[in-house]
Amino acid sequence: MNFEIRPATTGDAETIAQFNIEMALESENLRLEPGKVRRGVEKSLSDPSMGRFYIAYQGDEILGQIRVTQEWSDWNDAEYWWIQNVYVVPSARKQGIYKALHHHVKNLAEAAGACRLQLYVDAENVAAQAVYKKLNMTQSNYLIFEQREDGADR
Repeated sequence: MNFEIRPATTGDAETIAQFNIEMALESENLRLEPGKVRRGVEKSLSDPSMGRFYIAYQGDEILGQIRVTQEWSDWNDAEYWWIQNVYVVPSARKQGIYKALHHHVKNLAEAAGACRLQLYVDAENVAAQAVYKKLNMTQSNYLIFEQREDGADR
């Protein structure tokens, strides 16, 4: 399958909102309110400081999306990039799109001088973690903070 990756635009908001609704239902069994999700996506697309979406597409069909945010780390005097979510339509999941999206944002983060690209996923979200583990996406820093909250050792 041939596909390309580009930054999402406000014209992609409806599809990205639908992807987020499907992702929440599939990975966390959450039913999100479509209007609220659409408004959140539109805000994010109109203000890059809230994060950036990148989409994988073929022709005029969007096959997947990834959202990243940036955060300044005072501990490391450098910027961290966080993968907030990534979704690929079920019919395109074995086409290398997950890896391509991850690779794309990893290259962008490195080019921007970010010290790390981290995955932001709840430790209890087993469905999402299974996907991310296959792709070798790191989440170690986030899990350390969760373990501290749970009273576990590092």
